[in-house]
Amino acid sequence: GDSCCNPQSMGYIKKIVEKKIPGIYVLSLKIGSNLIQDMENSFFMNANDQVREVCSQLAKDPQLRGGYNAMGFSQGGQFLRAVAQRCPSPPMLNLISVGGQHQGVYGFPRCPGESSHICDWIRKTLDLGAYTPAVQEHLVQAEYWHDPLKEEDYRKNSIFLADINQERGINGTYKKNLMALKKFVMVKFLNDTMVDPPISEWFGFYKPGQAQETIPLQETSLYTEVR
Repeated sequence: GDSCCNPQSMGYIKKIVEKKIPGIYVLSLKIGSNLIQDMENSFFMNANDQVREVCSQLAKDPQLRGGYNAMGFSQGGQFLRAVAQRCPSPPMLNLISVGGQHQGVYGFPRCPGESSHICDWIRKTLDLGAYTPAVQEHLVQAEYWHDPLKEEDYRKNSIFLADINQERGINGTYKKNLMALKKFVMVKFLNDTMVDPPISEWFGFYKPGQAQETIPLQETSLYTEVR
């Protein structure tokens, strides 16, 4: 529901970075030809297509040829992780994920801005059939919907998160590319009311088969199987 250049959010972050590091080049990624499209695409453009579009933008930018540092906010954090895994050129040097849902979400409590009616519709759609092909192809939030009560459905039918989290087998290139990062910083909000469960921001999640008890990254199969 945000956009690349909203002066209250991403545009504000861009200005802060430019002020703190004089002369730095900051690219705030825009998905679409204008701000309205950018906002709409955050809900309705297939995440895999968004990642491809970003990889193309980065490859065409001469200022980034020698490598770049990436900051992603909320779903942007996990999308940029996919960029790191799938698109090693130009190289991502460091990745900072602020509130990114790296193990997905199981809950869609609210979302910011003027988009509350869209959020209500998305919530109902996710409840009805997050893993149906039509919903997976056209609703971004379904593509990182992780139902701990339907782990097999998630692994089989999630077209984005299950892929980048190596749920259907190990893609050695993904692993190699992610390990090429110098640093991967994950910021988790202590009082998060947006991401359910908040521990997803540190790669933790619900213990499979229920939706009350959470486990940290170190107890997940992602970690124990070194995916």
